[in-house]
Amino acid sequence: MQKNLFSATLCVAIALGALSLGACDPKFNWREVKGKNPPFTVLLPAKPASMTRPINLNGQKVDMTMTAAEVDGVSFAVGAVQFADPVQAHDAVRLMQTAMIKNINGTAKPLGGSNDGGDIEASGAPAAGGPKFLLIGHFAAVGNGAYQVIVLGPEKEVSREQAATFLTSFNPN
Repeated sequence: MQKNLFSATLCVAIALGALSLGACDPKFNWREVKGKNPPFTVLLPAKPASMTRPINLNGQKVDMTMTAAEVDGVSFAVGAVQFADPVQAHDAVRLMQTAMIKNINGTAKPLGGSNDGGDIEASGAPAAGGPKFLLIGHFAAVGNGAYQVIVLGPEKEVSREQAATFLTSFNPN
């Protein structure tokens, strides 16, 4: 009995070790990043850059802060906008999602979520005859904040495993 338990434990340890080695990709150096106004935490796969710029959401001018990192031409980004009214944040999420899909001339399929945006996957070519891009995104309104959490890059370069690591790490605070 003890020998079987030892063998089973050894097998599990070897399997976990093999999985962790497979998960260690030197290109991806995951780190926790915190945003504010509205607040969030997320894991990014490389050193992030952050910038704030004014955008127009259906006639309303707001400041969007983008925090992003890039690995092999694939962008991992969180766009965050703070509103005075939670209703505005909910409306903005749908607009943000539509704009992202239009940016790649894409066709989207929902992956789940709520009426406030949810999760999508879209593919399209930003330029006629150009390479096909893949967008995997999570769009959410929480309180007065609206968020777009996206992975975007050439379709052949986007790793669904790395996208899942990024997207599931997002936490609006």
